[in-house]
Amino acid sequence: MENYTITVARGFGSGGKEIASRVAKDLGIHCYENRILTLASQMSGIDRQLFEEVNERLHSKKKGLSALLSGLPRRKNPEPEHRKFVSDDQLFEYEKQIIMELSKTESCVIVGKAADWILKDSERTFSIYIEAPRSFCRPRIMAKMGVTAETADISITETDKYRAEYYSYYTGGNYWTNPVNYDLTLNSARLGIDGCVKIIEQALHEKFPDIDIPERTVTGESIEANVD
Repeated sequence: MENYTITVARGFGSGGKEIASRVAKDLGIHCYENRILTLASQMSGIDRQLFEEVNERLHSKKKGLSALLSGLPRRKNPEPEHRKFVSDDQLFEYEKQIIMELSKTESCVIVGKAADWILKDSERTFSIYIEAPRSFCRPRIMAKMGVTAETADISITETDKYRAEYYSYYTGGNYWTNPVNYDLTLNSARLGIDGCVKIIEQALHEKFPDIDIPERTVTGESIEANVD
């Protein structure tokens, strides 16, 4: 079976990261999110040739970037973006390099980082956008972060604004919320977290019939308590 990549873009508080983690768990593949940024930040501080040499040695052991990423911590708690978006072209180029390399070497789920746009020409990419109304996102953010409704609203507004500006800048003015960018757009408030996971797996099998989707029972239990 050929490698495939699932990309997940999501509104803050919609549960997109939890959904991505659960899909990856069901499929037995890695889910990458903040670790891509962490590795890209580390790479931007070292010589590109040195990184390529390290990656080549890892490939010789059939580990590649996966080995580098697996050693980095996963962010389990939601972290809102309150800062103003400032472009960093060099950092993005490293993120892009990591995402493209992952898509070539393994099947995986990638959250955020405009991965759908980076891999838009790949026939083995399945892109998803997950959103939900404020009334759904607000209490999830409040519960996870232990903040007031007012603070949760500010976090949602500023984080989604940052993500929209990030996407627009690095895609040449494209809209982050444009459904045309994605294979599938879901409302997690209407469908529920379990429903989104199930629909994604069914749609994935429709696009890639060669993928073996394990049968599972929807239990309502989450893989990670993450609201992002």
